[in-house]
Amino acid sequence: MIKEVTASAASAQEAVEAAKQALGAPENADVQTEIIGVEEEKKKVLGLFGGSPAKYTAKAWYDESPFSNVEDYLVTILKSLGIEEPAVTFEEVDDELRVTLECGDDYGSVIGRRGETLDAIQYLTRLVVNKGTEGYTRVSLNIGDYREKRENTLRALARKNAARVKKYGRNVVLDPMNPYERRIIHTTVQEIEGVSSHSVGSDDNRKVVITLEEGFKPTNGGGYNGKNRRGGRNDNFRGRRERAPKYEPEANNRPPLSDSSASLYGKIEVIK
Repeated sequence: MIKEVTASAASAQEAVEAAKQALGAPENADVQTEIIGVEEEKKKVLGLFGGSPAKYTAKAWYDESPFSNVEDYLVTILKSLGIEEPAVTFEEVDDELRVTLECGDDYGSVIGRRGETLDAIQYLTRLVVNKGTEGYTRVSLNIGDYREKRENTLRALARKNAARVKKYGRNVVLDPMNPYERRIIHTTVQEIEGVSSHSVGSDDNRKVVITLEEGFKPTNGGGYNGKNRRGGRNDNFRGRRERAPKYEPEANNRPPLSDSSASLYGKIEVIK
């Protein structure tokens, strides 16, 4: 989108400067200017009547990218965190703006402890993107190849705990996650026969619960119950090395709550 303004002054240079000032373009914007009108000075009749000074009209314009102010904002933040030459790229997917930050190898300060710094930057960026707009654009911030690594980790976590649920028949309650992470867990669990998932809790304490679907029996018969294989009591039985892990109390088995509105990126841990 092209943004332009016009301004007039007694000289060409003054008109150009006035137009630039009225345009208010960002420092890194490629501002173009042009003199579009000139009115020559008119002298007074008999030195007493009429007459008018010269008037120059200038136009100033630049191609206003929808993300130019967002990029400036992010670069300022990254430099304040000690990143000397940050780079920001954008990708629009449906109603979501995906932002990738490039900081070389020095990205620990940008991610922060458990991704808290990046989460905060993402939240502030979302406010900047949606300021003064009628609709709402979701914003997802990524750095390096974190997205792929984090998704692989979450999928592996979902498969591992789904296997435990199928083996022991007891619910597994995962640690609190943001909507993006919960959505990955739900999607992965849906691909596994015999288990389902839903979310419990609220706000930052919202968790995913993986449960055994109705009609499926645990492969381990419900876990060790203090009896030997023939059904007799054997309190000193030690032949079984593997025991069912500790679980949270069982929750009601209900359909998973939708986390489809989540951003692609959430809380982040540095992958070493």
